[in-house]
Amino acid sequence: MNSSSAAGSIAGSIATGSIATASHGAVISGVEHTRQAIAALQAEELQWFARAEALAAEETARIPSSEGREREMPPRGMAAELAAVLRRSDRGMQERMRDAAVLVDGFPATLAALESGRIDVAHVRVIQDAGARITDPDARARFEQAALVVAERETPGRAKPIILMLAQRLDPVPLEERHTEAAAGRRVWVRDLDDGMAELAAILPAPLAYAIKERLTAHAREIVAAAKAARSGSSTGTAPSENRVGAGGAGVGADRVAGDDVAETDAIATDRRTTDQVRADVLTDLLLTGHASAPVSSGSIPATAAITAHVQITIPAATLTGESTEPAELVGYGPIDPATARHLAATTPVWERLFTSPTTGAVLQVDTYRPSMQMRRLLDARDEHCRFPGCRRPARHCDGDHTIDAAHGGPTRVTNLANLCPGRHHPVKHKTAWSVVQKPDGILEWTSPTGRVYVDIPRRVLEFRANAAADQPAPF
Repeated sequence: MNSSSAAGSIAGSIATGSIATASHGAVISGVEHTRQAIAALQAEELQWFARAEALAAEETARIPSSEGREREMPPRGMAAELAAVLRRSDRGMQERMRDAAVLVDGFPATLAALESGRIDVAHVRVIQDAGARITDPDARARFEQAALVVAERETPGRAKPIILMLAQRLDPVPLEERHTEAAAGRRVWVRDLDDGMAELAAILPAPLAYAIKERLTAHAREIVAAAKAARSGSSTGTAPSENRVGAGGAGVGADRVAGDDVAETDAIATDRRTTDQVRADVLTDLLLTGHASAPVSSGSIPATAAITAHVQITIPAATLTGESTEPAELVGYGPIDPATARHLAATTPVWERLFTSPTTGAVLQVDTYRPSMQMRRLLDARDEHCRFPGCRRPARHCDGDHTIDAAHGGPTRVTNLANLCPGRHHPVKHKTAWSVVQKPDGILEWTSPTGRVYVDIPRRVLEFRANAAADQPAPF
């Protein structure tokens, strides 16, 4: 435990000068050093919690009675006092004690990485949650070693699906067996909230949950776009009355239809709901009526324009043919069982073959029946999301940016293209002092205005390195 060194790091950072007058570089360094010190203190706190759990276990072991309630008292008493001093729930404190004990005993390398500030507590939770089901000590050590390769380079959100895949590959219990057991627990429930509201939640197979969200989002975007167009008067296509009244349709009936169209257009123009609000309303309409039936929704989406979900799943060829049980992957989530993956593959209208390097794991080529779109698909498969460090916006919603600007002679090749989200990081690259260089295998080296270098590695290359690390002897 090194609380003194952690406190010293904070003091040293502050002693270099007043925060109120710190320069750009000093601000970045100060935040970095402070965060490292906080991580060290959090690691120390976890060790104290683990020790509390151990003391409670020792006291429990000295109780001669086998009566369950009596043996529950030592950990409850310890949790109650810790909760009192921290002003927290004692029930939650018992969980923190147990989790800390598991971390200290079962994930020593993760604790050491937190203590040195190489990762933070969010990374710790991802690693511990993914690895908790691996009971074999050797397999768990190999998993932890591989997971840290990812966690030390990525945000928790980006790291989670990769670490879940690593856990699956190193877990001796097949995913299909675990998925079957988990799927039996699928359910829907409601939790009451304040102010006349309630929360509707469901546990579903991941591909279904992601497909539902994708379909709701597609509906919501259509509705929001229609409302914006109606307000600006820039709606494209034929006016509603022209669609509904044909030749010889003049008269009272035509006037009534035209009046309905005007009222419908006015309703759309006054719709100022946010995307989240529209998504929630569409969910309600779909579940209660079978379609997005609200007037604004039905007015902005033609009856013949089907809204379908889009999910990206990567399936090893041997798994697809049934020769292997290696898991498939739902991009943005993590591993899914082979049976579900094969079912989805059997119903998809488009197949893409993904070729990866056997030495680095980098995406080399995407082979499809639409060669004119091959480069775009390859980039989406390689990048999966915006390539600015930490961003997770899906690649299909990003711009294909020339790393070296086309205006400066940059070629339109995969080796000079990367996905950047249009509203935030694409402008940052072009309109601020940030710069980027693309290395082999799609690796991007970003340089910040203060001169710091941040390396963004494509997910599959990073996962390949992590798997390679898992095959090396553990350093502890």
